[in-house]
Amino acid sequence: MLLVPLQLAGSASLLAIGFAILFFFIIIISFIRRYKRCPSDRILVIYGKVGAGSSAKCIHGGAAFIWPVIQDYEYLDLTPISIEVNLVNALSKQNIRVNVPSRFTIGISTEPGIMQNAAERLLGQGMQDVQELAMEIIFGQLRLVVASMDIEEINSDRDKFLSNISQSVESELKKVGLKLINVNITDIVDESGYIEALGKEAAAHAINAARKSVAEKNRDGSIGEANAVQDERTQVAAANAKAVEGENIAKINVANSDSIRRQREAEAERTAIAAEKVQAAKALEESYAAEKDAEIARAERVRSSQMADIVVPAEIDKKKVEIAAEAEAEMIRRKAKGEADAILYKAEAEAKGLFEILTKQAQGLDEIVKAAGNSPKDAVLLLIADKLPELVKTQAEAIKNIKIDKVTVWDSGAKTGDGKGSTANFISGMYKSVPPLQEMFNMAGMQLPDYLKGKELAQEGDGGDATGSPDPAKEGEKE
Repeated sequence: MLLVPLQLAGSASLLAIGFAILFFFIIIISFIRRYKRCPSDRILVIYGKVGAGSSAKCIHGGAAFIWPVIQDYEYLDLTPISIEVNLVNALSKQNIRVNVPSRFTIGISTEPGIMQNAAERLLGQGMQDVQELAMEIIFGQLRLVVASMDIEEINSDRDKFLSNISQSVESELKKVGLKLINVNITDIVDESGYIEALGKEAAAHAINAARKSVAEKNRDGSIGEANAVQDERTQVAAANAKAVEGENIAKINVANSDSIRRQREAEAERTAIAAEKVQAAKALEESYAAEKDAEIARAERVRSSQMADIVVPAEIDKKKVEIAAEAEAEMIRRKAKGEADAILYKAEAEAKGLFEILTKQAQGLDEIVKAAGNSPKDAVLLLIADKLPELVKTQAEAIKNIKIDKVTVWDSGAKTGDGKGSTANFISGMYKSVPPLQEMFNMAGMQLPDYLKGKELAQEGDGGDATGSPDPAKEGEKE
């Protein structure tokens, strides 16, 4: 009975040990699978949590352990990329456009700092994307290099041209993690034919120099040959002179024959020398003609350069002045338009205000006419009656400030036709200087009502004024 529990306990222990061993092997295999080795033609880029201040860790030709969850990895291919760059119409330093067909070979750099740039800017991009990016950089830098050099330097000093291209392009490619492996310039052609003219000039110089050398060598050979013949004949003649006397006549004939032959040889030599000089003169003439064409081309280039340095800035200054004048004219026009709009708005506002005032006055006058029973005459009387106190006050104000402290009248006692004395006439005239009511209405161009006319006439007939006051003249006579 006790063996069964013991066996069960032993089986459980063995099972637990088996599971532990299996789990241990799984962990080991997982760690082994996370240990990555980098091939020689690739760069292993580890990203994620790789350390403070670093976005990625690059390994070339080694191995590293990739921690699960917090790290991951990718590869950058180091296979070289060949890019065909056909630069067309690039402007040189002399303002001459040239075509520079070329081929560039690039690849991802394995230098530590540049490799880090490649990990940050090229990771995850395909070969086509990298090729397009590099082509844009190469195009821009190649134009800059062409613009900084003369045509003569580009055509004659290819090493300097390639060196400038390499330095300029590689410095920009390093910023994105690339490296320039090789540059091959196939040919350089300009639209104006300047490079072809330079080649013809060089060929003409070489041909003329070769012709001159051949002529000089032929001249030296002819002179040497003639000298050798002359020495030979001289020695033969000296030997013959020592011969027997019987041979003197033959020697004389031989000497005469030799003289004629030498004359002919000299003539032939002279003709050959003259021909050589003619050929040399023709060679010099061709050389001078080629130099003349080169000088004309150089003068044309200098003229074009001066035109670009003087005429183009002058035209730019002229355009600036025209633009400034147009801007000033536009500003003046806008200012004048603003002032005209302000004056128009002010006039419209004043017209609207005057229109409102006249409209209100017309409405008031219409109400007054309606109140007077639609009688214009009665409406005018109402207006006059309303303004009568102000009119009387104005008339009274006219003589209010006249101060009369004392009036002395010397009366002779004589009577006038109406029975009044001089004193009475003076006081009556002074009192009548105040306009009566009838005269005020007459001055206004209106007529008093009949009931007012009768009263005033009655007052005037009684010798009083319009207000019912006694006539001062009569009062004076009474006195």
